[in-house]
Amino acid sequence: MKSVIRTAGGGPEVLRFVERPVPEPGPGEVRVRVHVSGVNPTDWRSRRRALPPGMDEQVPHQDGAGVIDAVGPQVDPARVGQRVWLWEAAWQRPWGTAQQYTLVPDAQAVALPDHASFDLGAALGIPALTAHRALTVRDGGPGRIGPGTLDGATVLVAGGAGAVGNAAVQLARWAGARVVTTVSGPLKGALARAAGAHHVVDYRAQDAAAAISALAPGGVDIVVEVAPGVNAALDVAVAARGAVVAYYAAGENEQLSVPVLTTLSANLRWQSVFVYTVPTEAKQRACADVAAAVHAGALRVGEEAGLPLHRFPLERTAEAHTALEEGAVVGKVLVDIP
Repeated sequence: MKSVIRTAGGGPEVLRFVERPVPEPGPGEVRVRVHVSGVNPTDWRSRRRALPPGMDEQVPHQDGAGVIDAVGPQVDPARVGQRVWLWEAAWQRPWGTAQQYTLVPDAQAVALPDHASFDLGAALGIPALTAHRALTVRDGGPGRIGPGTLDGATVLVAGGAGAVGNAAVQLARWAGARVVTTVSGPLKGALARAAGAHHVVDYRAQDAAAAISALAPGGVDIVVEVAPGVNAALDVAVAARGAVVAYYAAGENEQLSVPVLTTLSANLRWQSVFVYTVPTEAKQRACADVAAAVHAGALRVGEEAGLPLHRFPLERTAEAHTALEEGAVVGKVLVDIP
């Protein structure tokens, strides 16, 4: 089978296009014929690092979509032929989705309905599970996402044109929240509106704190934050009492500093969200809710959904990493598997 592997950490040049044997599923595993592989920032960040202990080589990419073509012992044989989306395929494992066939634990292959494209399936995974976690960690808030679970809440999504931001906007809208998002220009503003944001604030063209406060005089209840160090002052200024700032990313060496007395009196909560180490039960709920959103048509991809797709063939996976790492594209990077 055709595959992309790395045997060391480094730049995109460490990714090699090779031929490998088709793997056989072990106990509790399914084998998936991958159609589309999704690329996330954590993929190129992990590529820079050394291989996990005990691995001589690793196939990159956590997310993907395809069809189960074989199952191992302890897995229902009826799953063969099922369309699925994959999550965390390469987390502490050698088998990512940048190859024609991959192996994942049974629970990490989630049923994908016929009306949902493989492109959508490959774009779920890390972004959608991260967004779900960010929307469900507020004290007293719902632990699940579904119609009506966020009725009456105001959600601020920082960077609504990114993959996680897009998923957060769509999930929050599906759950009934009023959604405000910040963007860095008109193009990203158009994408955030296409995703379903009620209000878009261009922080380069407006006073973001004043604009958000005017839209939400009582403050925002949940902040889905992509740049906590940069946006801390803004988040403090617009947060409601008892709000949560759920942050899932940051720049290299970015530091977070907040005014203690102001945040103390407002009972603000700062919650990190690293989806790979989220408690198992929370991740199971997230997978169930994301699957329900897909079935309901509440999660979409493509420019009309605010998430343009940028495609690369498998043999050009290194170029896909470069495009994402250098910020050359806005939207979702996908790798087509032959």
